[in-house]
Amino acid sequence: MPVLNRNNVQSHGSGARTMMFAHGFGCDQNMWRFLAPAFEDDFRTVLFDHVGAGQSDLSAYDSDKYASLEGYADDVVEIGRELGLKNAVFVGHSVSAMIGVMASLKAPDLFDMLILVCPSPRYINDGEYVGGFKPAEIDELLESLDDNHLGWSAAMAPAIMGNPDRPELGQELTNSFCRTDPEIAKAFARVTFTSDNRADLPKVKARTIILQCRDDIIASEEVGEYVHRMVPGSEMVMLDASGHCPNLSAPDEVISAIRRFV
Repeated sequence: MPVLNRNNVQSHGSGARTMMFAHGFGCDQNMWRFLAPAFEDDFRTVLFDHVGAGQSDLSAYDSDKYASLEGYADDVVEIGRELGLKNAVFVGHSVSAMIGVMASLKAPDLFDMLILVCPSPRYINDGEYVGGFKPAEIDELLESLDDNHLGWSAAMAPAIMGNPDRPELGQELTNSFCRTDPEIAKAFARVTFTSDNRADLPKVKARTIILQCRDDIIASEEVGEYVHRMVPGSEMVMLDASGHCPNLSAPDEVISAIRRFV
């Protein structure tokens, strides 16, 4: 199947440069609906669904290929090649921040800017590195997801979203999690929460900015600061937004930060 169909690639705008948006775990390209249109006057925007998410072709899911983030990074490169991208801007949320880092290392000509929204190179604590979770906590998280996908989604999504005074945001993320194929979601969660991309960060050549939220239970300020220290020449912006999904909870603030950077 052609890659553009496989990943449900959608392109808008007419700018000379391209800005690609990549969604996080349990989400799809709809999570960018408040951000992407703001850049269509100046950029060609490209949105897509990771295989297994949204309107992607579920039959293209290969458990071996997607047993690591490498498979998802390969898809980003393939989409970029198909569209003829060169020196584009990559905007990646959550796990897709690291997928974008990997793609930029695989194909350095594709992206000359990386915008990493709530990134984490490793979620599990390791020695002096604080990823935010003990190994047992990740095991428990994955076991809970494996036992009851819908129940896990209903419990975790609002906590991940934060902003308890705006319950509709947590509900939207819950619904998004629940729409994901359960078996693929379980596999992607394991790949995400057991990944370790710390060694990739010092190799990044693209100009990079980290957009960090407050009170993010998935990617804490300490994690964002680690990414900032390890990526050469990177910038970091501490948003006033809280939670893990500022693309939904504080889109105007994210748009402003991206505009200043690009």
